[in-house]
Amino acid sequence: MKKIIDYLKEAKHAVALTGAGVSTLSGIKDFRGPDGIYKMKDVDYNRMFDIETFYEDPSIYYRKAKDFIYGLDAKEPSIVHNTLAKLEKAGLLKAIITQNIDLLHQKAGSATVIEVHGSARIHYCLHCPGIRVPYEEVVPIVRRDEMPKCPKCGRVLKPAITFFGESLPAEAINEAIRQAQEADLMLVLGTSLTVYPAAGLPDYTLRNGGKIIIVNNQPTPLDRSAELKLEDLGASFAELEKELWPKGFC
Repeated sequence: MKKIIDYLKEAKHAVALTGAGVSTLSGIKDFRGPDGIYKMKDVDYNRMFDIETFYEDPSIYYRKAKDFIYGLDAKEPSIVHNTLAKLEKAGLLKAIITQNIDLLHQKAGSATVIEVHGSARIHYCLHCPGIRVPYEEVVPIVRRDEMPKCPKCGRVLKPAITFFGESLPAEAINEAIRQAQEADLMLVLGTSLTVYPAAGLPDYTLRNGGKIIIVNNQPTPLDRSAELKLEDLGASFAELEKELWPKGFC
């Protein structure tokens, strides 16, 4: 932990790249872990997040997402989310690039969050420009087993999550690449670095002479390139908190 703190304090532009592993500590299943949602036999999440399926029958997404996505308001940020927010507030972290769609970084207080896979923060109409409905308004509708509708045309709204078959949000990807290129230190947290293009972001940092630190409970393709590789995310950040703010964070 002292090494990580030294790296953070020496860095002029540190960023974090986070994956589903940081939210498992909040009780949200990851995707590819031993108990991940892709291992569940009763739910086909590939179909749930398939854009062609959504066009044909959006109820498949909303029915399956009722607890997974629209129960997120009951989840609380983990020690990782909270510590990253404190690091940003203390000036030790410039931005968080996240593959997650759960909004927990914002809930923890992080200001600069780049969502490369989108999020459910906004729902929009695929046919009417300018229609934007916030997550908070959609949650009670979905929890009643209904679907949010466009106030103009009455069609079902889509969450601003990037589904399979859709392009990633260009603005977010471009900003993530810019941050990765400028970073002299990247914390890679809770991601197996297997889903591109997000998985390629640490390479931008490495190619520009920056360092990466990986904390993940599974191997990643960049383990050998990391300055440090740790496995226990929760324990690591608990130690980091104690080392950085032994008397609490103000």
